[in-house]
Amino acid sequence: MIYGANAVDLQPARVEECLSVYAHSSYSPPPTSHYHEQSINLGEIEMAVQPTRKKDACDLLDADHKAVRAMFKEYETLVGSKAKRSIARKQELARDICAALTVHATVEEEIFYPAVRAAIKAEDMLNEAEVEHASCKDLIAQIELSDIADDRVDAKVTVLGEYVDHHVKEERNEMFPKARAARGLDLVAMRDVIEARKAELMDEQTA
Repeated sequence: MIYGANAVDLQPARVEECLSVYAHSSYSPPPTSHYHEQSINLGEIEMAVQPTRKKDACDLLDADHKAVRAMFKEYETLVGSKAKRSIARKQELARDICAALTVHATVEEEIFYPAVRAAIKAEDMLNEAEVEHASCKDLIAQIELSDIADDRVDAKVTVLGEYVDHHVKEERNEMFPKARAARGLDLVAMRDVIEARKAELMDEQTA
């Protein structure tokens, strides 16, 4: 059947002839890996030309979050152990957790929170963050005064970890994105200020 004036009526014999010519030709399609290679190379080029975002105050604070979370996880693995080495390690971890959180809360309250409060309208969010800090500080004080042999210390460290996890989630999902979107808030410069203050506070702890 022919459709239109310029259509070609492909009779069975003609179709068979075309297929025979194609089968004996030297043409072969490129391997699929060729296209895969090209896509990977283009992706690498695209990644290379993208500007790298400078680390800012939020990155520094979140690094603190990750470091203390690792300490909480290690502490959890030692709960219930009566081995002297485990008990000694728990005591060391409890001390390090409390020290790290104290420094972290101080730099947030002295530097980060006031700057964010001045840059954006988020009074409720910042007030809640400060109340959460107060709850953490209360538990930290209890842990620091407790004997590591007291089973209640494990419970206090566990609850403190839960408080911190909740606090970190809110900062990552709400406060940090809003701070980065705020106009006139130089979080890159603030990183250096926070880092310097952290060094001072850690020196005071070891003095």
